[in-house]
Amino acid sequence: MQESYDVVVVGAGPGGSSTARSAAEHGAEVLLLEKRSEIGAPKRCGEGLSVRALAELGIEAHPRWCVNGIWGAKIVAPGGKSLEVRYPEQVGWVIERKMFDKHLALLAARAGAEVRARCEVVGVLKQGSRVTGVVVESGGERFEVEAKVVVAADGVESKVARWAGINSLHRLEDVDSAYQYEMVVELEDSDMLELYFGNSIAPRGYVWVFPKGEDVANVGIGIGGNVSQGTAKAYLDRWIANSRYRGGSVIEVNAGAVPVGAPLEKLVGDGIMLVGDAAHQVNAIHGGGVFEATFAGRIAGRVAAEAVRQGDASERFLSRYAEEWRSLRGEALARIYRLRRAVEKLSDDDLNYLAEVLEPEDVVAFANGERLGKLAKILMRKPHLILAAKELM
Repeated sequence: MQESYDVVVVGAGPGGSSTARSAAEHGAEVLLLEKRSEIGAPKRCGEGLSVRALAELGIEAHPRWCVNGIWGAKIVAPGGKSLEVRYPEQVGWVIERKMFDKHLALLAARAGAEVRARCEVVGVLKQGSRVTGVVVESGGERFEVEAKVVVAADGVESKVARWAGINSLHRLEDVDSAYQYEMVVELEDSDMLELYFGNSIAPRGYVWVFPKGEDVANVGIGIGGNVSQGTAKAYLDRWIANSRYRGGSVIEVNAGAVPVGAPLEKLVGDGIMLVGDAAHQVNAIHGGGVFEATFAGRIAGRVAAEAVRQGDASERFLSRYAEEWRSLRGEALARIYRLRRAVEKLSDDDLNYLAEVLEPEDVVAFANGERLGKLAKILMRKPHLILAAKELM
């Protein structure tokens, strides 16, 4: 490992690898660091990814990590009413995150980035307020690596941002607790996602069943950490015990925190950029962050490389990344956050009411931050839901 690089990226998740690849493709000398021994493990993800997302990211689907095609979804209200949407063509994949993350790191390496696993960043170097590098521990040794730009892509628990002087902490109400089993089960439709809602089932969240094959699925839950009366595991175990999936074999267990707040206001500083979960770039309704992090990383890497060429890694120059990202994705995620604030005000009876008046395509659109005006009008029909409707205005 060299003593200095143009760009050092901390964290080899989708956001970090995407940033490293983009910066390298635009001519920067890049170092990508991952603290874990294996990139992609452990995963904290339901592992769903849309066909449209892959196309927009310019990533070609590969059978090594695209394990099962998805053609639609079944959304179940608390009272049991099901909204089902099946499309005439494949719309998504359930992927294997361990292989997908490695694939993205491989693409970064092929673009020219130097990738190093089991290298933990334990601090940052600073000159005044400017970040000038990182402190790394690996193999029992500690050493310093200088950089013109440091990218914090170190996840929901990001320390790099805080060391750099950016407050990236999440409010308790903006973090969900997630728990998931990969199970061998008997599936009715192996090409359809299943989503179950209800405040007694998953407070401010939902249960998901994402098929990974004809008899394997991720069965998981996300719940609001500040509104629940138990652990995510307890809620999930109770739901499984009363479902057709009881008795299924568990072959993998995953758990973790999922940020579901609004995007962070401050994404850059002098010599520092934030990407992915570290920047709160997550869909606040379904908790998905793979697409958001990868999309943001492409922009961040390009701007970082341009900053190196221009010899200007100031906050003002790096703000080009924040401005472009906000215009393309930030506004949509802000709308989705307002939707989450509205939905968490709904009772099970309210959710059952929506299941009666909405079309399945509406629910899909809402999760993407679209048609929220229609939802607001529907909520306004009920006087007690006016406050929820105002969240969308």
